[in-house]
Amino acid sequence: MSPALSAMSKPTLEDHHDTTRSESTTPPHPLDLLLDVSMHVSVVLGSTHLLIRDILRLHAGSVIQLDTFVGHPLELLINHQLVARGDIVVVNDKLGIRLTDVVSPVERLRHRPSM
Repeated sequence: MSPALSAMSKPTLEDHHDTTRSESTTPPHPLDLLLDVSMHVSVVLGSTHLLIRDILRLHAGSVIQLDTFVGHPLELLINHQLVARGDIVVVNDKLGIRLTDVVSPVERLRHRPSM
């Protein structure tokens, strides 16, 4: 290792403090570091299985029947993990989901995706 590199110290989290905070405020909560982490969010309307021959026959106008019944709540997944259920809504000409049930931690463990 070169003398210049050995003289440099390894950067630490304390080296990157938030300049918007006043020095007199309390230190940030450890979970504050996670607040800007991006998570993949998806809403599942339904699903089905198709044979490859049926997939190859798909065209504009094809209809695929899903396993979900009308009125059945949608599933909200965060990083492929079931987190809540809800109903579809329209917000400013875009689709959204109104949560009707937040899944308990016990139920989340039961619905863990297999890796």
